[in-house]
Amino acid sequence: MMKMQSSILPLDVRRLVFEADSTRLLHDVGFSLQAGKRTVLLGPNGAGKILLLRLCHGLLTPTAGEVSWSGGHERARKHQAMVFQQPVMLRRSVAGNITHALAAHGVPRADRPDRAEAALALAGLSHLARRPARVLSGGEQQRLALARAWATEPQVLFLDEPTASLDPGATRAVETLIEGFHAAGTKIVMATHDLAQARRLADEILFVHKGRLLESADAESFFDRPQTEEALAFVAGELLW
Repeated sequence: MMKMQSSILPLDVRRLVFEADSTRLLHDVGFSLQAGKRTVLLGPNGAGKILLLRLCHGLLTPTAGEVSWSGGHERARKHQAMVFQQPVMLRRSVAGNITHALAAHGVPRADRPDRAEAALALAGLSHLARRPARVLSGGEQQRLALARAWATEPQVLFLDEPTASLDPGATRAVETLIEGFHAAGTKIVMATHDLAQARRLADEILFVHKGRLLESADAESFFDRPQTEEALAFVAGELLW
């Protein structure tokens, strides 16, 4: 589905700081993301994972530091997308949610039906195309949100705890869809506190705790040989606060 185009990656984050109400929530975070690997931001709730995603996506402006894309922010804005833990469904049909997103993305009207149909087929939602989106189950809504983002052909897809409120069956369906996006060439950057999910999906781990990036490693090394006490405790299933 994705067309060949110059990459907006790498994404470089340098000495990122974010403060709110005089409280520092992120402390000098830095990393670089390349194409190909599935990147998982891992850590306990409240660690700063979602804040990092929002800063990278451009929804927030850092207090200090820099988020930079190859080719610049304006170009990157057109070639990335984000799906939230609780996606907002428009008061439209399932198919209408996708065609509306395509229109907002500047896709020509004549191209929208085919792209929407392809996205719904990939998400296993074709049979629900005419149903109001807001009556779908939680798992179906999350798959629609993913399909809606995918239809815009993002090079990078940010995911905010996409299965946090889903049952195991719905979680498996969403993870399968994410795997399909990855296989098709989309860079996946996902936040989760779920160790088992990180083991299933991650190629590389960014371990975040109390607003600091404590470890950056390939997934196998991280899970086998954590380098910090906090990561060792988290991998062992201990509670961090």
